[in-house]
Amino acid sequence: MKKVILCGALGNMGKTTAEVASLREDIGIILGVDKEEVLLEDFSVVDNFSKVKKQADVLIDFSHSSVLNDLLEFCIKNKVPLVSCTTGLTKSLEEKIKRASRIIPVFRSENMSISMNFVIKICKLAAKSLENFDIEIVERHHNQKLDAPSGTALILANTMSEAKKNKRTYVYDRHEEQKKRQANEIGISSVRGGTIAGDHEIMYAGRYETLSIRHVAQSRKVFAVGAINAAIFLADKSPGFYDMSDLFG
Repeated sequence: MKKVILCGALGNMGKTTAEVASLREDIGIILGVDKEEVLLEDFSVVDNFSKVKKQADVLIDFSHSSVLNDLLEFCIKNKVPLVSCTTGLTKSLEEKIKRASRIIPVFRSENMSISMNFVIKICKLAAKSLENFDIEIVERHHNQKLDAPSGTALILANTMSEAKKNKRTYVYDRHEEQKKRQANEIGISSVRGGTIAGDHEIMYAGRYETLSIRHVAQSRKVFAVGAINAAIFLADKSPGFYDMSDLFG
């Protein structure tokens, strides 16, 4: 059984990950890290990495960008592999994670859904094949989500832009665009409401025909399952930077 430290243990994704882990025999949460100290049914939560005294096989992070510096320092110092699932990181923080992967194994993805990994591959193929089609992305999430657009929407946009002969520019929500749509654009729109776990729709609009690809996460548990599978995958790996393509090929 792989022993896991869960950062962001008291958040929605932390609670869901702990719930999913409790039903499995191949992994166990031994400690949580969050803003306050709490004694939960299955493990305790500390409010600072300096209070972490237990040895773990891997750390899963579903916290906030403000925690990243302390988290990386702890993982590097203690040689703990990191599964980083936090969204909304700046480019500089993403670079820090990549630099850390030279010392420890790091698995990085802003969307841990298994099927989303295949959607990204399909979108890349469609972008290559449908060269003259306009591309629009609409992402929908719950009303507590802080970042917009979602990290997954940006992954989709970046993947499709790289697949094109000419890189695309991104236009967000269009309400400030009082002009005709340009051929080199990818439109990205964000919706926030209710308890939507995650909904991404990609539309390819051509002359007289439209193709839509849609992925709907019906529960946060899909992301928890992906993070736990990534943790088991990563625990025995050598230092390096890994993502969903390494997990599922």
